[in-house]
Amino acid sequence: FLLSLKLENKTKGKLQKQVCQVVLDHFEKQYTMELGDTWASVRDVLTHPLCWQYAVLLNKFSQSTELESTLRVKGYHPALQGPLPYLPASLKCYIRRTPGRFPAQKHQAGKLKEYYLLNAASLLPVLALEVKDGEDVLDVCAAPGGKSVAILQCACPGQFHCNEYDDLRSRWLKQTIESFIPDPLINLIMVSKLDGRQIGDLKPELYDKVLVDAPCSNDRNWLFSSDIQQATLRLIQRKELSSLQFQLLRSAIKALRPGGSLVYSTCTLSKAENSDVINLILNSCSNVMPVGISEMAKAVSQEFTFLHGMQQHELLVLPEKGRAWGPMYIAKLKKV
Repeated sequence: FLLSLKLENKTKGKLQKQVCQVVLDHFEKQYTMELGDTWASVRDVLTHPLCWQYAVLLNKFSQSTELESTLRVKGYHPALQGPLPYLPASLKCYIRRTPGRFPAQKHQAGKLKEYYLLNAASLLPVLALEVKDGEDVLDVCAAPGGKSVAILQCACPGQFHCNEYDDLRSRWLKQTIESFIPDPLINLIMVSKLDGRQIGDLKPELYDKVLVDAPCSNDRNWLFSSDIQQATLRLIQRKELSSLQFQLLRSAIKALRPGGSLVYSTCTLSKAENSDVINLILNSCSNVMPVGISEMAKAVSQEFTFLHGMQQHELLVLPEKGRAWGPMYIAKLKKV
């Protein structure tokens, strides 16, 4: 009983994380300006972890018929329905309207997990990328590995290159891949620790599809920075992120074959790291053009709330109560 009480207090502690005032003040100023009235409802979700939701992405390599019926009994339904331009039958993800998290599975060497818990908006960059069997794919900033796992639920790439520059995150990525992908397929995956800004020069025109899920000011996490100094440092370094994102994108474009496409994503609301970076790329790289993704948005509008007034080639998912997904920015480009 004492142990369960301890665990209960531990989870309560986790749920009652403290909002970092320094970060909230900074966001308040910036996002009131950028999002107007919408910011108030977004802020309500971001600052209250008790209303956050988690999606359950099924692992087709470790299928359990029981799992789907358990999820349905618990009130979950498929997240991705409707006439999506790209939706492989093998990509199965379940969500429910009520907050809370399905129990996570522990990593066990040699045993595949049955599902991956994630923010449902994380699947939209994968859907926008439209990977087909046999295509060569690069995931530039792949850790912790959720999007890489989702790509492999959709198709079997010719070669799949998962890159993560950061040491700790790279180990996390390897563990995720080991937990979800069976042996014969793992051999097709190359995991590297290259500087993403140099990949284009090292691997020029090698890939049909490239995902740049860029390092960004992660709004959800940053709001709960436990250390004021760390939070202040993050906010100072925030100004440098757009330059890094631009360099990663430019490198990714070099790595793309002509005719290939690229998806850029972040988990921030910040215009400086989203639309501004994409506009800068479009203005400075004559060999890329925007690709419309509004059809995809229309098909999933039942489950996701999008910011109005975006251009055809970009989307911004806004968290709201009952649909607490995002923030997630997605933009799609094609190399000509």
